[in-house]
Amino acid sequence: MIDLELYKTAANTVEFLKSHNITLSTAESCTGGMISSYITAVPGASQIFGLGIVSYTCKIKNKVLGVDAETLAAFGAVSEQTAREMAEKVRLKGGADIGAAVTGVAGPDGSEGHPPGYVFIAVSGDRGAEAKLLNIEPKDRNFVRESAAKAVLELIKSYAEVTVNG
Repeated sequence: MIDLELYKTAANTVEFLKSHNITLSTAESCTGGMISSYITAVPGASQIFGLGIVSYTCKIKNKVLGVDAETLAAFGAVSEQTAREMAEKVRLKGGADIGAAVTGVAGPDGSEGHPPGYVFIAVSGDRGAEAKLLNIEPKDRNFVRESAAKAVLELIKSYAEVTVNG
């Protein structure tokens, strides 16, 4: 079932990236591919989107994305440091202008000592990486996932706007 607000956010982000020839790759954990799904639902997304990786475990974050094992051991999968590395690594793997990532706890149970709704999002590009902690009200698992996906799409667009406008 498509969330219309989330789709509109994705469409606005994709259209902005297309209008400025900015490419994107994504690395997702708790959203499980939702961001990639909404991006690719937008016609013409292939002009800017080349890679989306769902890295649901630490093993995949390390082996496929290239997140340092030391980062995962020291800070855990659900951390600002891991989110930043995920964004940078997927950007490099995809040869994209911007890499975006999300890692967190969708619920209903906690993970790594963190409660449901505890989510980090990050973007990375030539200006470096930015990360944010989201404390999403854990109404239910899907609400956390959709809220995180929307926040990532908004962060991608705002990062791209600053890149374009200086």
